[in-house]
Order: sequence, then structure tokens, then C-alpha cells
Amino acid sequence: MRPNIVTEAGVQTRVGQWWNAIPFLTSSVVVVCGVIYLICLLTGYDTFYEVCFLPSAIISRFQVYRFYTAIIFHGSLLHVLFNMMALVPMGSELERIMGSVRLLYLTILLATTNAILHLIIASLAGYNPFYQYDHLMNECAIGFSGILFSMIVIETSLSGVTSRSVFGLFNVPAKLYPWILLIVFQLLMTNVSLLGHLCGILSGFSYSYGLFNFLMPGSSFFTTIESASWMSSFVRRPKFIMCTGGNPSSYIPTYSAQNTTSSGFSTGNAWRSLSSWLPQREASNQSSEDSRFPGRGRTLSTARDPAAPAGETDPNLHARLLEDSSSPDRLSDATVNTMADSRQVPIANAAVLPQTQGRVTAPEEQIQKLVAMGFDRTQVEVALAAADDDLTVAVEILMSQQ
Repeated sequence: MRPNIVTEAGVQTRVGQWWNAIPFLTSSVVVVCGVIYLICLLTGYDTFYEVCFLPSAIISRFQVYRFYTAIIFHGSLLHVLFNMMALVPMGSELERIMGSVRLLYLTILLATTNAILHLIIASLAGYNPFYQYDHLMNECAIGFSGILFSMIVIETSLSGVTSRSVFGLFNVPAKLYPWILLIVFQLLMTNVSLLGHLCGILSGFSYSYGLFNFLMPGSSFFTTIESASWMSSFVRRPKFIMCTGGNPSSYIPTYSAQNTTSSGFSTGNAWRSLSSWLPQREASNQSSEDSRFPGRGRTLSTARDPAAPAGETDPNLHARLLEDSSSPDRLSDATVNTMADSRQVPIANAAVLPQTQGRVTAPEEQIQKLVAMGFDRTQVEVALAAADDDLTVAVEILMSQQ
């Protein structure tokens, strides 16, 4: 009998599943920042004066390259670990919604606007006629945290939650969440760039309210890039997410207020993503238009089988599915259909097949159960094919992709 892989998988397997579930761009940023820090550590480079965001050097010598070099360098192991662990959940969510190329463009746009806002505020504070804050012009800032604060604002606006948890200690209104984090980090940590984080929040709100719409090209622009020959080696990678079918207005829509609470940005979330590969799903009232975004995971409440009892909870569905998979009587006399035949049966009709057709074949029955749990039908078919129609293994594959 096949062992329960969901519960008995080793640490190496779980880490591999976690890493394989991270989309292409997000994992690439993690690798680039990690490799750069390792090179700096091995070579003893720790001044960062030539690559950091230094307003005085940018204005006097027009060193615009600092806009982008500053975000990929980090000053310590804790610095790079904390930033990358925060990037993985937020970057993965945004990349699944927007696509890899679109998120790369957005990251470059946020890095540029953050730097411009930083320059403007530092110049106003350093050269005003009333009281001059000269230290802001000579502040050498590095790290990806400015982009992270922008992503926090965008992801909070996208989720539509009304409150978020700060490190699992207390809940705050969603609109105040990034400002609370700004204050907490400033009080608890040393050598933190207040201005860099503040500009990240301002850029995130500007994007969320549509002020950057004129800077965001249409979907055809990103589709052209993805279809280019020099992009073929990247597009063929399994973790690469196409932006085809994304929002034609080129920015993430906001949703009406919902009575849900999100755990948000915290070290606890990042650690839980390493220790548990069965992520909690939130039941939100997202509209059906979310299906326009390729690769976005669906909640259990939005894709429930209409034939299922209304009072049946999601954990019961999961437990019943695993119980059915361990019963040899349910699978011994099943006939295996091809993937093409499975796709030809609509979900709505599969639940009420005519009596003349007899019993529903095992693969289609398994597909219906997984679809009832909230997984996309196409992903279910691929997972079942990869798992040799083993429901337990298919559940593990689908869970690791969320």
C-alpha cells in the first residue's frame, strides 16, 4: 500500500515542493539577491557606497543606475533573509495574477518611482530655507524592502480584506496596515531607511489608485514580449506564468470591502510557508472575473460542486476524499479514460449523468471531487495524470501549487 506522502514526506521533499511552487520571477529575484550577497560576503565587500541609493551622488553626478542596484544589495544575512522570506508569498501571489513579464515591468516601475519620490523628499528636506535635514541627502540605502512595502499596499488593495494581522499579535484596519508596519520597523530595528519605506508605501498607493495607469502598457505589449524568440527559453520553463488573459486595463482591480482577515506580512507567515505545505485558504467574495488572471488559485467556496450538500465543510471534503482514495473497492473496478475524453465532459453535466451511461468512471469521479474542493479542472487533470490517478498524491501536488 502506498504510504501517505502528504504526512510522511521528508524535509528535502517539502523544501523542493515549496521551491517548485514559487513562480519564475519571484524565485529569480530570490536567487539573484542571494547570490549577490554571497559574492559580497566572500569578497569582503561591505561598504556599498558605489551601489547604494545616495541622493547627493545621484543629483551631483547623475548616477541613475543607483535606482536599481540599491534594491538587489543587502547589508547582512538577516537583512537578505527577512526580505526574501517576505517576498516569496507576496511576489508569488502577484505573479500568479499578473504574469511574470508584467510583474517584472511593475517591479522596475516601482523601483523608479520609489527612487524619484525619495529624491524629491530628500531634496525638499535638505535644501528648504527653514530647517535643513542634510543627513537625508547623504543617507546610503540598500535593500528590497522599498519594493516590498509597495507590494504590501498593492496586495492589500487586491485582496479586499478589511483587517490584517501584524505578526499574529493584533489586527489593524487594512488601510492602516502598511503604516503600522512602517512605525513598528522604525521602532524595533536599527539602520532602517524611513524615507525608503515611506516612498514604497506612497508608490504602492499611487499604483492602487490608478495614478500610474498611463505608465502601464496594454496586454498586447506583454504578449509581444512573451512571443519573442529570445524569450522562448524562459517561457518554456514550467514556473513561468504568461500574462495572456490578464486585466486589459493593465492594473490590479480593487474589490469592495469584505469581512475577511488576512495574516499579511510577517515572519510567522514566511516560516509557516516553510513548515507546512497545506496552506490555509480564505473564503472571500471575489467575483467570477478573477478567472481572467491565469494561474490564480481559487478558494474553496468559489468552485464548489453544485451537487454537494450545502452544509458540507471544506475539511470534510478533504477528509472524505482521502478516505475514498484509501478504499480499494472504489478504485479496483474503475475504467481509465484518456485526458481528452475527460475534458469533453462539462463539470455541470458530469454530476448528473444519464442512467443509461451507468456508473461514472473513476478518473472523472476523482476530477469532480477535486474540482469540488476548489481546484481548477485543468490543474486537476494534470495533477491526476502526474500522480497515476492516485488521489492522495494528486492532492499533494495541487496543494503545493497554491
